[in-house]
Amino acid sequence: MVPSSHLPPAVRLSRPSSLLMGVLFLLVAALVRPAFAQKSLSAAEAKEHVGEVATVCGTVVSTRYAASTKGSPTFLNLDKAYPNQVFTIVIWGKDRSKFGRSEVDYRGPS
Repeated sequence: MVPSSHLPPAVRLSRPSSLLMGVLFLLVAALVRPAFAQKSLSAAEAKEHVGEVATVCGTVVSTRYAASTKGSPTFLNLDKAYPNQVFTIVIWGKDRSKFGRSEVDYRGPS
């Protein structure tokens, strides 16, 4: 075996310094973090981001619990009342218990 002192500098292996590892970690974290960060969008902006994961923010201005409709959906309309709503949130009947009485509880000020 050839001692590493006899090898050219490009072939010598050494342990990376903790400073180098720290810089490398920060670089990877800075590049990866935005990919996992969730966007926050207004109700109006949401239509430009179909298929993306995001948080849609707005004021619930009208609601409807369609108990007799298949799936018993609850509709929460953001920013403008139905039929001119900007964005509609649908909570299916099977998930309704997770949200309380959403058509009453989440309605913004009238």
